[in-house]
Formats: sequence, C-alpha cells, structure tokens
Amino acid sequence: MSEAQRFDVLILGSGAAGLSLALRLPSSLTIALVSKRDLSEGSTLYAQGGISAVLDAKDSLASHVADTLDAGAGLCDPQQVQLVVEHGPDCIRWLFDQGVAFTRDDSATDAGGYHLTREGGHSHRRVVHAADATGKEVETTLEGRARARDNIQLLERHIAVDLLSARKLGLKFDRCLGAYVLDQASGEVKTLLARFVVVATGGASKVYLYTSNPDVSTGDGIAMAWRAGCRVANMEFMQFHPTCLYHPQARTFLITEALRGEGGRLLLPNGDRFMPRFDERAELAPRDIVARAIDHEMKRLGAECVYLDISHRPADFILEHFPTIHAKCLEYGIDITRAPIPVVPAAHYTCGGVVTDDWARADLPGLYAIGEVAYTGLHGANRMASNSLLECLVFAARAASDIQAHLASAPTPPEVPAWDASRVVGPDEQVVVAHNWEELRRFMWDYVGIVRTNKRLQRAKRRIDLLRQEIIEYYSNFQVSNDLLELRNLVEVADLIVQCAQRRHESRGLHYTLDFPFKDEAQRQPTILFPDSYRPRQGG
Repeated sequence: MSEAQRFDVLILGSGAAGLSLALRLPSSLTIALVSKRDLSEGSTLYAQGGISAVLDAKDSLASHVADTLDAGAGLCDPQQVQLVVEHGPDCIRWLFDQGVAFTRDDSATDAGGYHLTREGGHSHRRVVHAADATGKEVETTLEGRARARDNIQLLERHIAVDLLSARKLGLKFDRCLGAYVLDQASGEVKTLLARFVVVATGGASKVYLYTSNPDVSTGDGIAMAWRAGCRVANMEFMQFHPTCLYHPQARTFLITEALRGEGGRLLLPNGDRFMPRFDERAELAPRDIVARAIDHEMKRLGAECVYLDISHRPADFILEHFPTIHAKCLEYGIDITRAPIPVVPAAHYTCGGVVTDDWARADLPGLYAIGEVAYTGLHGANRMASNSLLECLVFAARAASDIQAHLASAPTPPEVPAWDASRVVGPDEQVVVAHNWEELRRFMWDYVGIVRTNKRLQRAKRRIDLLRQEIIEYYSNFQVSNDLLELRNLVEVADLIVQCAQRRHESRGLHYTLDFPFKDEAQRQPTILFPDSYRPRQGG
C-alpha cells in the first residue's frame, strides 16, 4: 500500500465549480483535483444555455433577484439570492479574463458588446452565452488553464470512496482530513490528505430513469457528506429539464431553454400549442410550469412525447444561434430548420444538497461544498434558468476567499490508517450491480418523479431499504469498483429524496402531490435532514 499523499487543498470534482476554485487559489498552494472520468466529463460540459448575470445597463440586480425568488416558488433564501446575484457580474468578468469566448453582438452597446439571450423565468435578456455550447466553452477553457498550473495535480479516473473525518477515526477533534480515493486504472485505493477538502461533485440526476445529465451525476458528494455527519436539505426538489431530445439512440441530450426564449413553440402531436392554457407567459414561463405542463399533456393523451418547433424562424438565425442542437438532431434525421424536435421532461438539476453557509462551508470543519452538490438557499423549489453555473462560480470564489483567510490556522492532518483491502474478494456477479442500478432508477421515476402520492413514496422507500440491505449483506466483502460505489451513493441519495418528499405535505414548484394538491404557505421553509452523527459546527 502506498503512503498517503498530502496537499493543501483537495477538490473532488472538475466542473465549473471545482476548476474555478482551483484557479482562484494561490499558486503557492498544492492542490489535488480529482475527476472520476476524464477531466472535462461532467454536467458543465453539456450545459447549453448560458450564465445569467446583470450585464445590461437596462437590467437591474433587483429584477434578477425578483425573478429568481418568483421561480423558486417561495422557498428561496432572499439573502442568498441577493449574495449570488450581486457577485454575478464580477464572476462573468473573471471568466472573460480567463479567456472564455462568449458570443459577441457589437450592436449591444448596453451589454458591453455581448449577445444576451432570455430564458424561461427571466424578465430581461441577461444570459451570456457561447452560441448553444456555453458549458463546453467554459469547461474547456478552465481545463486548459488548470493543466497549465504546476501546483494543480490532476487525478483523472479517480473516484472518491469516502471522506476521512477525525471523529470517525476516533480522534478527539472534529475535522475533515481528506478522502479515500479509488484509482480506477490500478484498482488501488489511495489516501489523500489535505488541510481543506472541497466536494464539487455535482448532483444526483442519475437517480431517475430519464435525465439530461451525464452518467457521472450519481450524488457522490451528497452521500459522502451525509455519511460524514453533514446535514442535507431540499432533496425532494429535483428540477426536470422540460425539453430533452426524445430518440431511442440519443441517450440524454437536452434542448436548451434559450430555444424557447428565441421563439420556439411547444406543440402537441396534432400540432396544437398548449402552453398558453397553463400560463400567460406561455413558452417563456419558468421551467417548473413548462415541465409539469408537458408531463400533464403526455399523460392526458398517452403521448410518448411533445414537440418543440422553431422552424418558423429563418434558417440562418437557427444555424447561427443553435449550431450544436442543429448538428445533433441531424444525426437522427431531424432538421430543426424544417421540422419540430420530439422532447420529454428529464431530471436535470438537484435543487437540494449539502447544507452550506455564505462561505460554502459544510457542517464538518475543513469541508466545503460548491456547485450542484450544495444546498445554498438559492434555488428554492426550482432552479432558475442559467442561475446554476453562476452559483458554481460565486461560491467557488467565496470558498477560495475563506480558505485563504484560514490558511494560517488550518492544521496539518495527522497520520491515518491506509485502506484495508486484505479481506475483500472480486465481485462474481457484476450484472447484479447493473440490474440493481436499473431497478432503482426505474422505480424512482415511477414513484418519486414529477407527480407523487403517499403510497408511491412508501413503495419507493420499501425498495430502497431492500437495496440498502442487499448492499450491506452481499456487496460488503467485494472489492470496491466505480459501479459499486455509484450504486451505493445512488441508494443513499434516493433515500434522502424520499425522506424529504414524505415530509412535504403540499404541492410546490415542479412537484405535484395528489394527496396534497395545493401549496401550503405554512411550509415555506426548506426540508432539512440531520444525520445521526451530526454535530453543530464549531469554529472555522
């Protein structure tokens, strides 16, 4: 077994949150950046629409705050919304400085020469973008910057097994010390120690059968932080992207909301529009209203999908603004300049997560959570379009500032036991892991998706408990693998989702509960779960 590797900062996750944090920290610090696939493979890479921030002189911070609060269906923390929105323009300027090439519009003098689009829920054009592949531009630019930094050690194809906490190891103080991390190439579990640990592992969309997110979105950071004694909140609220491409070979490809912002119309299979019946803003309504309307119409008609049509706009306009979507759809025989796109709602964003404070600190001292893995109070019951990448940038900056402020007082981690693999055996039935994964995602979709009932939640809970018991009994002696770790984490976050959903006796935001069909103003607070090992945070 190799000796423990030591760093100043250990970052788990390499999306916009993890990369921007690494680049904001001083070059004098040693940093380990862990990615369980290739460095760029994560939700950020596939984010299409853009990043919302007040960049237009005719826009205002107050308007952005108001739009966000409205989209959050009464559950946003106004203070957190204000904090994120206020820091938004500076974070966008930081991306400019890093070399991110956003789409220009020389006529947009009030917006500094950048083309701004409008997405669902926004009352102004305030979404800066790079055509329809903003996430790819941000991810690849920041990745290039990180690879050029000598102080950042990149550990690709490594997946965290669990966080290391002093209390769990029987020490007399309480602090996150690092993590056990599986090197997928060698099969070795490494011990990575650090003065500061950051989870930036993204959300848990893969807990559902249909998702717009890549395979890596398995709730790893949420599950690990929960097991380490951190609170989680609002896990009952999953944002479903209203328009994911529906095609048997397409896997998961989302159609950006910017397409609706530029005039795209939602149509039933017979060609009729339906959004005006659900909201006066029609296709420009917040995504929770749009996703629920699509789900309602599909179930009412027994339709496999609905259609999103922008073919009435000039072909040159479509090719300029949506080249990625046009090219992808052409692969499946759909020319969006001439025909509508078949779409379905798909799990897209985890609104809840690890509870953090204004500086992205989790309950366990020395541990930070940034990006989709965190519950900050920004999103409430629904994610506002293009606010999520902004949140990644803002709280990465906040965490970087706090880490630097506490460098002098942060202790060096003590020696810890190496990972013991002396009694494990190789799994003889990998297919069982795959089937359990599929079973979990299917019953979560059926019982815990957009429309819920008490009985459905109870059925889901029984199946989760059975899967959890099977993991304890059957898999506990198996050598750890990527699939096994992800299954364990998916079961954990599925349980957290169901527990939170069972506590919310109302319908709010995207999610509709047949037993409680109306919003209850007495429940305008987050659903917070406390692990058995929770202790209130002491100190920095």
